[in-house]
Amino acid sequence: MPDINDWTTPRLLSTAARLVEHAWNEELAVLGLTHAGFIALEVLEAEGPMVQARLSARVQVRAQTMGQTLSRLEAHGHITRERSQADGRSQRVAVSEPGKAALAQARALRRNLTPGAGIDVERLREKLVAVIRRLGPARWGDEATGSASTAPNKELTGQG
Repeated sequence: MPDINDWTTPRLLSTAARLVEHAWNEELAVLGLTHAGFIALEVLEAEGPMVQARLSARVQVRAQTMGQTLSRLEAHGHITRERSQADGRSQRVAVSEPGKAALAQARALRRNLTPGAGIDVERLREKLVAVIRRLGPARWGDEATGSASTAPNKELTGQG
């Protein structure tokens, strides 16, 4: 196995992202949340109730992945779902009061997850935003990348 100093930048970035996400998920588990669930709740709180397909686009995940995330959130009482008045096949998703409380607690936990003591976190954030803005539109479209691209970066710094 090559020495970590010889790893490619994509491998370093991918590994660091996984490690941060695992640490974050361990902290969130006590609240019945995951990293993905936290992001979904943040979008719902900021933008209001919406159908699952729109939420998937805003969070930049596939509809099936969002469905699994929403099932977990619903099982813990963090969201409510009701049939859309406009389209009976769709369900509008909203943050519940327990979900708002869990989101507030998760934000407090996040402050303790700042990785890389001694590194220039702001510079790292700028570089991560640049990577997401460059690669995101091809994968998720301009609208989704433009507004959701800063959420993961806030998690890295513990700000928010």
